[in-house]
Amino acid sequence: MRSLDIGATGMLAQQMNVDVISNNIANMTTTGYKRRRAAFQDLIYQNIDRPGSTSSDVGSIVPSGIQLGLGVRPAAVYRLHEQGAIRITENPLDLAITGDGFFQIQMPSGETAYTRDGTFQVNENGELVTNQGFLVDPGITIPDDAIDIDISEEGEVLVNIQGQTATSNLGQIQLATFINPAGLDAIGDNLLLETDASGSPTTGNPGQDQFGRVRQAALEQSNVNVVEEITLLITAQRSYEMNSSVISTTDEMMQTVTQLR
Repeated sequence: MRSLDIGATGMLAQQMNVDVISNNIANMTTTGYKRRRAAFQDLIYQNIDRPGSTSSDVGSIVPSGIQLGLGVRPAAVYRLHEQGAIRITENPLDLAITGDGFFQIQMPSGETAYTRDGTFQVNENGELVTNQGFLVDPGITIPDDAIDIDISEEGEVLVNIQGQTATSNLGQIQLATFINPAGLDAIGDNLLLETDASGSPTTGNPGQDQFGRVRQAALEQSNVNVVEEITLLITAQRSYEMNSSVISTTDEMMQTVTQLR
């Protein structure tokens, strides 16, 4: 009976849906996290009587026919790049992006990764790095005798040096944008990599053209809506139970057939 396989595909699909939702809930406090959504498609149909076929010698057309669906399958898990709330931290090295764009991170492998997580620190050489110690690109080096750091909305890094009256310019933080940011490859640690689906990055200064602005001493929070996720979780659970009921009902029907005398 087809319904056994159909119910099984429905349960597997909702199991993946719950996995995606639970990952969103687990990352509700992850800096710069973008919530995911699972998309599903119906499987190929079995044609018992194909629509549009002829049903008589005079060419009568079957208006709808008989097509039996064979279940559901996962089609994609995509990111929703909505702006997260901005939380003030008072840490001068924390940076939040308001608008489009990603910080560029130099990986040890030489690749460039991208992130919305602006939780930056300085390493033993005074270089601006991520929590994992990966360098921010373009590189910014803060001298030991810097007493005040000011990062403008346009990404310009200025410091006051002890004993000097003039402000020193240490460089420019740049952002990268993609035509399809949902196509970026997530590798963990709040980092994303370029793919053929995302397209090549376009880099530029914050506040220019399509690029967002940088806000100092603040971080972008996750865009997960807990109430919405719990609602979706309940819906997925009910759908899983209903597909389980389909399998149970099919089993009872088959049991009835085997008991016929």
